[in-house]
Amino acid sequence: MDQPSSPLPRSTGVLLHPTALPGSPVCGSFGEPCRRWLRLLADNDIGVWQMLPLAPPDPTGSPYSSPSCFALNPWFLDAADLAAEGFISGEQLAGLPWANAPTEDVAALSFTQARERSQAVSDALLHSWSEQSAERHQAFASWCDQQSWLEDHVRFRVLHDQHQQPWWTWPSSLAQHQSKALELWALDHHDALQRERLTQWQLDRQWQLIRTLAADLGILLFGDLPFYVSADSADVWSHRHLFTISADGTLSTQSGVPPDYFSETGQLWGSPVYRWWRHRLTRFQWWRQRIARQRQLMDLLRLDHFRALAKFWAVPGGDTTAQHGSWQPSPGASLLRKLRRDAGGSLPLIAEDLGVITPDVESLRDGFALPGMKVLQFAFDGLTDNPYLPENIDGARWVVYTGTHDNATTLGWWQQLDHDSRERVIARVSGSFGSPAWHLFDMAFATTAALVVAPLQDLLHLDDAARFNTPGTSEGNWSWRCPRFDSALEGALKGYGERGGVWGRSRSGASAVLGML
Repeated sequence: MDQPSSPLPRSTGVLLHPTALPGSPVCGSFGEPCRRWLRLLADNDIGVWQMLPLAPPDPTGSPYSSPSCFALNPWFLDAADLAAEGFISGEQLAGLPWANAPTEDVAALSFTQARERSQAVSDALLHSWSEQSAERHQAFASWCDQQSWLEDHVRFRVLHDQHQQPWWTWPSSLAQHQSKALELWALDHHDALQRERLTQWQLDRQWQLIRTLAADLGILLFGDLPFYVSADSADVWSHRHLFTISADGTLSTQSGVPPDYFSETGQLWGSPVYRWWRHRLTRFQWWRQRIARQRQLMDLLRLDHFRALAKFWAVPGGDTTAQHGSWQPSPGASLLRKLRRDAGGSLPLIAEDLGVITPDVESLRDGFALPGMKVLQFAFDGLTDNPYLPENIDGARWVVYTGTHDNATTLGWWQQLDHDSRERVIARVSGSFGSPAWHLFDMAFATTAALVVAPLQDLLHLDDAARFNTPGTSEGNWSWRCPRFDSALEGALKGYGERGGVWGRSRSGASAVLGML
């Protein structure tokens, strides 16, 4: 495989959601699987770990339509670490569902098993809470007091479990988030609410330990922020006035994108859009709290559907396709100025600017010096001005990918690629043609981009059986798991780190990546 002519200063990253980590029962966790993964990255001079949103998933397993923008997914809570610290007993650990499940060679995540195990872990936490020290009780109370989102999240979670229906079908006073009604209801649900608070506290504690380890190893944590919010979420329920949704769940306007080359009817996402004029009145308080929460969790953040900060496609609420929407203005510049001020003068954001991007979107992105994305799978249509071609990727402010979580794996892409496009790729390779993903890596490394990110499936040369998500489908997604930590994985990471021309895993290297971006 080709070597870049001269290594350029950059960092390499790997895209892998924590659910896909091996080494734990049922689902990847914030415990030893995360620690082992970070050490593997550091040992091979890989400086960035990119992941999907850490929020609780929807019933299909998607973290992009979460019931909370602020909470963490309870599937990630590591029971072994809880037992080691004495938050649950060894007997409780041994009695958890799937306690004897294999921790390796599990190629798919079972959402049912993940839910059952996480519920049992939360129950064990609550059962043991009265035995914990006064210092731990004080630390928990202090943390709860600092989380402005927490009470709405735990109430929503318990109410949802109780009614098993969207919030707009609940009794009217609860659906309308009336304070007195919620206070009376909470009196009868103390234990369930406390269980949810404890779960979120422990998730936050475990993740902050992971974040500390990542910083010590010089690894940047790169998260993801969906633009829109699920209608059936704690955020919409508790801030309904900020969204285009009525008390009965009816949408006056819904989200989507217009018809294009890929879809004659566009894409209808079905979530409410923002009542931006009301966000302006609050000086974007909800958005600023949302981003501040993510900055507590991540070093970098990809802002999904960035183009909606310039203009958004608003579809009438009763429509069943996105064809008859209209472009509406967004106050993106005003919002970004406040976010930049909150962040101390620089925004640790990456703009997801894929697809049809208009000059106003580019102007907004460039005006705030935000890096954009380049995906090499999109590059080989034969047009010399294709913006994804390696020679058209100018400057450092780009993150270059072979593909993302929404794409086929590069081997799957190659297997489906037409003959002419294959020939264009092969023509760029000197010597024999091997793994298509590794050839794309070399093309990425030959650009001046500051960051190159590889999905782990591409490093392992896996086909579409390992694909993580297929947009527009609701089954078979979000469930792939890396089968094991083994020599093949270590070898792939070693080769990738060596070929990337990295700064290394020092804190100065991590700071340099942020500076370049």
